[in-house]
Amino acid sequence: MIKTSNIHTILLLLIGIMTFTACSTKQTKSNKQQQMNKTKTASQILGNPKYLAISYGGYRETSRDIQPTIQQLKNDMKILAAMGIKVLRTYNVQLNQAPNLLKAISEMRQEDPEFEMYVMLGIWIDCVNAWTDQEPNHDVENESANAAEVQRAVNLAGKYPDIVKILAVGNEAMVKWATSYFVQPNVILKWVNHLQDLKKEGTLDKDLWITSSDNFASWGGGDTLYHCEDLEKLIKAVDYVSLHTYPMHDTHYNPVFWGTFESELHLPRTKAIERVMKRAIMYAKKQYANTKKYVHSIDSTKLLHIGETGWATVATGHYGNNGSRACDEYKEGVYYKQMRKWTNKNGISCFFFEAFNEKWKDVEHAKGSENHFGLIKINGQAKHAVWDLVDKGVFDGLTRNGKPIKKTYEGNLDSLLTEVELPPVKQLK
Repeated sequence: MIKTSNIHTILLLLIGIMTFTACSTKQTKSNKQQQMNKTKTASQILGNPKYLAISYGGYRETSRDIQPTIQQLKNDMKILAAMGIKVLRTYNVQLNQAPNLLKAISEMRQEDPEFEMYVMLGIWIDCVNAWTDQEPNHDVENESANAAEVQRAVNLAGKYPDIVKILAVGNEAMVKWATSYFVQPNVILKWVNHLQDLKKEGTLDKDLWITSSDNFASWGGGDTLYHCEDLEKLIKAVDYVSLHTYPMHDTHYNPVFWGTFESELHLPRTKAIERVMKRAIMYAKKQYANTKKYVHSIDSTKLLHIGETGWATVATGHYGNNGSRACDEYKEGVYYKQMRKWTNKNGISCFFFEAFNEKWKDVEHAKGSENHFGLIKINGQAKHAVWDLVDKGVFDGLTRNGKPIKKTYEGNLDSLLTEVELPPVKQLK
């Protein structure tokens, strides 16, 4: 016969074993998830609709001298994660924003091993005399500044290999209308090759992808002026092509697709605008297709993703009421949803520009379009493009600058539409 005291001891042992097993299983799952996160590669992330991408700055003030804090960055990450965003694009490592962002994400991953957020880390590239009162020399790079910028990015990629999955050499650094700073393709090629060599040497992770993020024309999808031997070499050297397409800007600069047919004037305003925006989206698709055609004439295996596209919600001047009448929240919402639908369906990553409004970009003009590309306003007001996410409750309990995420216009569509104008009536070819 087993004594009562022995039964009690056996029960305690069984409970202990069960508790240990449960904790061990939980820890194993946690470690497994953490390991899975760490082993995600760019090839697994890009083109995967489960990993939505977006451009991110996070600046709240009129000057980048005031950097977002670690806590502000973490708050933003929670908001973006709630939207299904898992890949961010940054633009430079000259300032603290990118290093602090990586630190914030790293800490969040330690707190929650299941948290996923990856980064396409931007490397800013300039020519000689860029951003000065002297004449820029577009044939010569600012080598010392560029070398230091590249090294900072290399250091961060080495420090955070589980987060940094892509390095982008230059932002619109080859397009000739970037008159303040653009360089020739041989400069971008030089640094891309340098980074690819570091991968071969083992200094950088072999699965880290290297690209340059530039206007579709810079990648050969427009004027043949850009077609040259160095561009061909660059196409072969990058792991994929990151192109930009901005129909919104071309509503002024090349408005061949932009306008309202007379036959559409009888339609409800929303329906007429949706038809106009459909043409804008077709315009972006054409730029993508033209770029792909040229790139594949050089390297038929090369992948193409969209490094930037977006639609401002406020504008004066070229895109405002006295111009192309392009900018408002309704048009941005249509563009955002349709671009996501198309790119997700076709395995194209789309770094939508951008997550939040940033007012430092055009300090002298509060209503300048560059300040208003965000899907969410600086103080947490969700624009029409993401009203549906507010309705779903994904932002419940989250704040930005201490304020909860609520709809613009108090969610009243009629109120929003009072500020929405049809584009000019014209005969479209």
